[in-house]
Amino acid sequence: MLEALAAASGALMSADVPVGAVVLDASGRVIGRGRNERELLHDPTAHAEVVALREAAAQQGDWQLPGSTLVVTLEPCVMCAGAILAARVKTVVFGAWDDKAGAAGSVYDVLRDRRLNHRVEVFAGVRAEECGTLLSDFFRGRGGSGDSEPGDGKPLSATS
Repeated sequence: MLEALAAASGALMSADVPVGAVVLDASGRVIGRGRNERELLHDPTAHAEVVALREAAAQQGDWQLPGSTLVVTLEPCVMCAGAILAARVKTVVFGAWDDKAGAAGSVYDVLRDRRLNHRVEVFAGVRAEECGTLLSDFFRGRGGSGDSEPGDGKPLSATS
């Protein structure tokens, strides 16, 4: 999670929401890193998870990443959950809950939906306070109160 937090901090340089992600192979080696780059690239799909998955797939030479673990500072959204499922990621570890758009147990639980052909093991709330504080500080700095932004809410069903 420390590497994901470092990536999240890097997003601040481009005024992107500070979310960071890393992909680990089955042996625990980092094969992909990402941070939010939507502002930087003017790309609505450039979420930290998608950026990290793209790098990991390119590094592995395969879009399927079985046995991999994605570590991310904020609960994945529906779009990112779809990418995680498509890549056949085995495990997701995340920090702060996203009570507005989360898809790993708060608003939705796409990653463990039994109707789908792949399910992901989810570990939630890892360094949640640190991850949430990074987000809250960012949104407060933009003139918001911080309490209505991602990472501040509580999950509907905690799975940590």
